Order: sequence, then C-alpha cells, then structure tokens
Amino acid sequence: MDLREQIAGAKRIVVKLGTSSLVDESSAVSQDKIDRIVDALEARMGRGSDVIVVSSGAIAAGKAPLGLKSRPKDLATKQAAAAVGQIHLAQSWGQSFARYERAIGQVLLTQSDAGVRERARNAQRTIDRLRQMGSVPIVNENDTVATTEMRFGDNDRLSAIVATLISADALILLSDVDGLYDRNPADPAARFVDEVRSGKDLEGIVAGDGGRFGTGGMASKVSAARLATRGGVPVLLTSAEKIEEALGDAQVGTVFHTRPESKLSAWKFWALYAADAEGTLYLDEGAVQAVTRGGTSLLAVGITDTEGDFQAGDIVEILGPNGQAIGRGETAYGSAELAGMLGKHTDELPAHQRRSVVHADYLSNYASRL
Repeated sequence: MDLREQIAGAKRIVVKLGTSSLVDESSAVSQDKIDRIVDALEARMGRGSDVIVVSSGAIAAGKAPLGLKSRPKDLATKQAAAAVGQIHLAQSWGQSFARYERAIGQVLLTQSDAGVRERARNAQRTIDRLRQMGSVPIVNENDTVATTEMRFGDNDRLSAIVATLISADALILLSDVDGLYDRNPADPAARFVDEVRSGKDLEGIVAGDGGRFGTGGMASKVSAARLATRGGVPVLLTSAEKIEEALGDAQVGTVFHTRPESKLSAWKFWALYAADAEGTLYLDEGAVQAVTRGGTSLLAVGITDTEGDFQAGDIVEILGPNGQAIGRGETAYGSAELAGMLGKHTDELPAHQRRSVVHADYLSNYASRL
C-alpha cells in the first residue's frame, strides 16, 4: 500500500499543532482557527479513526491576559504565562469539541514523566482510557513545572514520543509551512521534498529554527519525524491550512517513511530517546565496535570507566573512548559493584558477577539511526 494511503486510513493518529496554527496576530487563542481544526478532526473520527492531539500555544495564549507584549524569555515568566494560557487553551478546545457533544481530557507531561518507565506507562494508560471513552486527549508539555533541564525541548519531539508510546499508526505534524523544502520556501529556487525514505534524502537540506510564535522550526519537525519513524510511526508534515487534505486523502505535504529493518522495540525506543539516564559507562574501542554491530551484550572487560551513582536496573548512557554517544542500556550492576569489575574478563570475575553488564536485549545503540 502507498504510504499516503496508509496514513489516510490509519486507525490511531496523533495530530500535532504548532502555536502559529492556534493563535491570531495578537497571539491570542483564535476560536475560529480551533473550530476549523476540530471540524477536520471530527470528520476524521467520523470515518473511524482515534485522534490524540498534541497542542502547543499555552505560553502564547497567556501573553494577552497577563499584558505581555512579547514572548517571555525568563523561565519564571514563561511558566506564569503557561499557567494562565493553559486554561484559556483548554477552554477553547473544550468549547469547540462541545459542539459535537464530545469531551476533552487535558494531559500535561514533562520529560521526567516520559523518562521514568512506570510514569510513562501511566501516561499511556490515561491516554488510551480517554480514547476508549470517546474523549479526545489534548496533550501538551507541562510548561508550568518543566525546568530548562527537564524539557522535551518542543512539542514536535513530544508528539513523536507520544506517538510511539501509544503505538500510533501515523503522526501528522501541522504548522505554518506546507511541507519540507531544501531551503527557506520564500526562496524562489526552493525545491519541495515530497517524501523522505532515509537520511540520504535529507542531504543538502537547510531547515530553519522556530518562528515568531513558537519554539519548534522546520529543523525541529524533521528531527521529530525521524524520531517517530525510528519507532515505526510514519509521518505526514504539512501546514494547518491544509488540515482537511492532511486528514483526508493525505495527498499533501511531505511523508516520512519508516524503515522496518531498523525499527526499535517500544522498550529500546523509550530507553534511547525518553528515559532518564542515571549514569554513564565509558567503553574502549573494541567494545564500541562490538556494541554497534548489534546483537552483542556489553561485558565488563570493555568498560574503562563509569560516572554517576546508579543502581542495578537503571538506564545508563554509553559513550566511546572519545566521548562519542554510542547508545543506552539497562545496567545489571550498580556503580559501586561495577567499579571493581572494570576491564576484567568474565573468567576473572566471581560467579555472581559473570552476567553481562548490559544484556543485548536491553541495549539500544544509535548506529542504525535513520
């Protein structure tokens, strides 16, 4: 089946909307824009799809009520604007869906919610239950409590993680640009990119940063699309102006293909891209080669050093001899015990320490990224 046909018929979809798609020129929430979006979402749900919305716009929506003339730059003011704006945004979504006698559920997440496996499962169960009850989950980053160190970075990345977390059949990224171009689309020489099958299709493409209203520009959207496809979720990238076509036959925008041969399991995706790492393992070159080939467990003999205070069962970063990122995994030993095992062959260790430090089933590396 053609990928666009697959997206058009997807049963469970995540739809991400950027700030510019939801507010007017004064950055206030536009009820007209939201009503049009909801009309398109309801039409898709009427054809049998389940829809999960990832909505930006909280900080922008809080500006006008607080009398702010520009987007705040300091964390405390951003959080205050989000606290006010989130209420206005939720009210607008609720009012619009109420026209169809449908309830919404607000799901606010931080990086730490996705980073702890049990909390990630709780979020997944909440979203699934809302969906099962006929309600539309409206997901956003919890800007009121997220710190600089504990952020998804933007809602594009959040949407990719949510799409993978709930095993979505498609992710639709909507913003103010109708698709991916090889340079600024304002340039008359800009070439439209219809589809992306691998990283080779992105060579020579220059993607910009966020615009006046939001934080996630085209570079962020491409990164999120690649992240979602790594987890097995195909992506359609286009503008909110084309939402009817995007949710209809999907014959608009840019599509990003998955690569079944390099798809990560749900656990490996979580460990690699969402989990909180509690420490670091440093490998010698031989261990790097073994790990990046895939299917090989990490043994103590290939570990040269550790960093951090971690326990058995924690997720750890895995770095090469020059500090290069190799991957992540679940360690079978805490940092204190592992300190006495470094560089030793298995037969040099007592029986209770002869297990691999990170088993291949619980080790995910970056080598085969799209």
